[in-house]
Amino acid sequence: MTVARNNTELLGTEPVGRLLKRYALPAIIAMSSTSLYNIIDSIFIGHGVGAMAISGLAIAMPLMSLAAAFGTLVGVGASSLISIRLGQGNKQRAFLILSNAIMLNVVIGALFTVLGLVFLDDILYFFGASDQTIPYARDFMRIILSGNIITHLFLGMNEILRASGYPKKAMSIMLTAVLIIVCLNPLFIFGLGWGVKGSAYATMIGQGVALILEFTHYLNRKHFLYIKPGTFRFIGTIVRKVLSIGLAPFLLNVCASVVVIFINNALKKTGGDISIGAYGIVNRVLMLFVMIVNGLNQGMQPIVGYNFGARQFGRVIATFRLTVIYAVTVTTLGFLAGHFFPHLVAGLFTDDPQLLYVSELGLKVALLAFPVVGFQIVSSGFFQYIGKPQKAILLSLTRQLLFLLPLLAILPDIYGAKGVWMSMPIADGLSALLSGILIFFQIYRMRRNPERVTVI
Repeated sequence: MTVARNNTELLGTEPVGRLLKRYALPAIIAMSSTSLYNIIDSIFIGHGVGAMAISGLAIAMPLMSLAAAFGTLVGVGASSLISIRLGQGNKQRAFLILSNAIMLNVVIGALFTVLGLVFLDDILYFFGASDQTIPYARDFMRIILSGNIITHLFLGMNEILRASGYPKKAMSIMLTAVLIIVCLNPLFIFGLGWGVKGSAYATMIGQGVALILEFTHYLNRKHFLYIKPGTFRFIGTIVRKVLSIGLAPFLLNVCASVVVIFINNALKKTGGDISIGAYGIVNRVLMLFVMIVNGLNQGMQPIVGYNFGARQFGRVIATFRLTVIYAVTVTTLGFLAGHFFPHLVAGLFTDDPQLLYVSELGLKVALLAFPVVGFQIVSSGFFQYIGKPQKAILLSLTRQLLFLLPLLAILPDIYGAKGVWMSMPIADGLSALLSGILIFFQIYRMRRNPERVTVI
């Protein structure tokens, strides 16, 4: 019996606290390293290119989130389904899910690349670009979009690698990509003078090397889950389940992109390009803590998926509870950093006095309700991992769309740019309240009426 096989079986027997640390720590390191890369990237660009370049990256952010959304749609959906099937002891189905995930990533990635490149300028202007910021956003996104298939496959295969019993290898491959990107960034931006193009080239080279490492793993038949000849054919039931389960994080990223578009345009109207740049800084800081929580979510996923498939609901609930405690601790630290040390945090990215001032204001206001965001994110992931995409989708929509967009339509007209920042913590609080209600009834059902809980 292979090590991977043992790791998979331990999901149903080992103490959940030990399992969560084992699976979450590599994911946290990988996810936070990715976020740190984005922060370091912005620091290099902010000090090496200028304030308008940071604004240009903020304009490109929604399009990057959309690209990530399609990669997450397949990667998270496939990894969640694989965990459930392994919990049910159906390894042959896991082979088919892997091959279908690879094909879906290639097809979706290619379509997104073509449409993105053809309509790039129109998209960027719609996202809030001005004549001063669009050159930076355009140069960056042309390169990123050209390598979009690599990005989709890299992220999707890493999700499945972790879910199939190799969390440390998934972490090491992610760290390899980040290390390459961080090392190449200063060389390309400062040494070769490529500006934002240099950052984009560094990103694609790092992800390309990581993808090669992932496929080296999946082509090795000694591993528990590998690419099996004869499985590369689309199977309707698998495609539908993968897309259905992955729809929640997909919509979360889509909603995040839509919200950023509205925020960028609202800030452009009330504060100009400088305010958009400030939001780019605030979002980089916010995402560092969100990515740590996402790492916790990724660690929770194989444990919850396996035990839910095995109908061990006590272990499912215990894993969720522990993940929430860790997540809320992380987002509370984010709140403390943004609220009490805004000048220090914003000063990492820029020495432009105006951009610094606006960024400090944004950090103080936008992170006011940040502690409850950890609970909301874990709750959405929990429903996704137990195969209940409708509730996961609802929670994804509330925080990013149903609550925030109406607030963005009202508050900026009353309070100006400050109203844009105020809308974020209000939406966070409302969505956390809804999450608490749905989680209460789901856990009550698993405790009181476990025989009535349906496993897909």
